[in-house]
Amino acid sequence: MCTKRIRHRVIAGSMLLLASCAASAFDFKTVGVHAVILYDAPSAKGGKLFVAPSGMPVEVMLSYGDWVKVRDAAGDLAWTETRGLSAKRNVIVRVPAARVRAAPEENAAVLMTADKNVLLELVDPDAGPWVRVRHRDGISGYVRASDIWGI
Repeated sequence: MCTKRIRHRVIAGSMLLLASCAASAFDFKTVGVHAVILYDAPSAKGGKLFVAPSGMPVEVMLSYGDWVKVRDAAGDLAWTETRGLSAKRNVIVRVPAARVRAAPEENAAVLMTADKNVLLELVDPDAGPWVRVRHRDGISGYVRASDIWGI
């Protein structure tokens, strides 16, 4: 009987561990077509901190009703309404000169160099060492995952 109880506890503990790992997965969204206001609390009566421009990537940290707590590329936390975010994924360049290449390899031709804080559309959300992106001018290629934020 004691062995059976221990087995159930181990199974329950394993299930909780798996659930917590899934819950901690990164959830990135993008500010939708219109800019959104970032607040210090989950309410329009809260203090206004910042206006986030359309296309800005954010990491969703917590959901509370119609509000989400988000983190930006600088690491700042704020609240905004869920309806202002889009499932479309953008990333932001976080190094001075990220090279967008024709193929996911270091010796591939450089198609463009993106300056720090340039927004790129995430074409393929499966991130490895290289990520497929597209610039608003239509240039599509691969950038090192370590050179961008939002994946």
